[in-house]
Amino acid sequence: MARTDHSFPAGSGSPAAAPAALRGRGAVTNVRHRFQRDDRVQVDDGWSSSGLPADFVESVPDSFSSDFPSEFPDQASDVADVRSGSRSGSTIIPILPDTRIAPPLPKTTVTAEEARKMLSRNDSPDIPFDVAVNPYRGCEHGCVYCYARPTHSYLGMSPGLDFETRLVAKANAVEALRAELGKPGYKPSPINIGSATDAYQPIERDWRLTRGMLELMLETRHPLTIVTKNALVARDLDLLAALAEQKLVVVYMSITTLDAGMARTLEPRAAAPWRRLEAVRSLTDAGVPVGVLVAPVIPFINDESMEHILQESKAAGAHYASYTVLRLPWEVKTLFEDWLNTHYPDRAQRVLHRIEDLRNGRRNDPNFGSRMRGTGIWADLLRQRFAVATRKLGLNRQRLALDCDRFQPPLAPNATASLFSTGQAGQVGQGGQTAQTAQAGRGQGAGFAQAAGASSTDFLSPVGAQASSGVPFSDGLPALSGAVGRGARQLRALAAGQLSLFD
Repeated sequence: MARTDHSFPAGSGSPAAAPAALRGRGAVTNVRHRFQRDDRVQVDDGWSSSGLPADFVESVPDSFSSDFPSEFPDQASDVADVRSGSRSGSTIIPILPDTRIAPPLPKTTVTAEEARKMLSRNDSPDIPFDVAVNPYRGCEHGCVYCYARPTHSYLGMSPGLDFETRLVAKANAVEALRAELGKPGYKPSPINIGSATDAYQPIERDWRLTRGMLELMLETRHPLTIVTKNALVARDLDLLAALAEQKLVVVYMSITTLDAGMARTLEPRAAAPWRRLEAVRSLTDAGVPVGVLVAPVIPFINDESMEHILQESKAAGAHYASYTVLRLPWEVKTLFEDWLNTHYPDRAQRVLHRIEDLRNGRRNDPNFGSRMRGTGIWADLLRQRFAVATRKLGLNRQRLALDCDRFQPPLAPNATASLFSTGQAGQVGQGGQTAQTAQAGRGQGAGFAQAAGASSTDFLSPVGAQASSGVPFSDGLPALSGAVGRGARQLRALAAGQLSLFD
């Protein structure tokens, strides 16, 4: 590991000049995004005695009304001296107390858009899925560490407060996904829901786009994985239980801390930690396989909670577990530093220095094989702690196979079929013909998979494949099909033991 020079402060910000925290929001300001050509900075010229920014203070009037002494008795003597001329020199203009209230907190707004397509494909060697779906842009959870914040820059918005207040909903998400699944030659592989922004963020209660996609997944028998921080996932227990019966789904709950106070500042609008554990218990009782992600691990903030989180998750019924180390890509570096100086000014520099130790002297490491869990002695210590805890708790001992052989292309617009049928399924085409698709019974799943070849995606536990994501990686070596060079990069990542979910 390269030696880190700590002779200079790791952060350029000052705790004394840190922005004030906003209730219910993770970011404390709107940072300048990397595509922005101009920059605006608020400056206090000293004319305000209220402490409000200069933009919220009006100029001092040239004259004062006769009732000024009654309104502001503290300034009455100064005004009397000025009017009587008892004071020599230039005219004294008293600073008026600002009686106005602070500006209101930013409200969440949602804009609808029509998506041209929903499936997002990647060839990253340390992400154990090829296809992902995100029904929303931006996330109201407001997690200050979110690696997806820089994506808001592509919309011309700030990765700061804009990311958690100016949201975009893909109103036609279900229809667009249906069209893509119905294309000729489509080959199913597990689709991850929530790889970038949380599909169960608060606005899902009204928009219900994620539930619509789950209904489509059940209709087509398509395998999927879900990553979320919200207990709202338990709302769709009926669909998830039906998918789990056919080995088509696994849910991963991300739990960063069990401290409710820390969670309110770190991820203010995500579900409380105890509610996430209750959701894990509800899903497990319904037969849905559940894993837990301790992500991200932040030095001197939540790293001491790893074993406690794993213990409580196991008690709630989780079978799998994994973790990732904090990543600070692009504008997230500035946002996280401001958050540290606002909420933890006493340890801000210590946290930033330890992150540099984990990242080979840098604040962020974008390299495959090391970006998820870091390098050096501190990264090795985290690996050992995680390995010992999971071994003692009995996590990551089971294998889970998501079945890709059950897939049926979406029905034609005028065709109907039962969502919960487990036997033969017919699909009506444009010519009126019916195509029968044979389905494997519950007791014939293994034999059918062997007879069908390698079309069933077999997932190992994260420990078995040394994956740093909650989504277990496929059994054996990864296939060499797909984008050019993907197989070689996956082999290198496997050899390094650094496979992960988060990009």
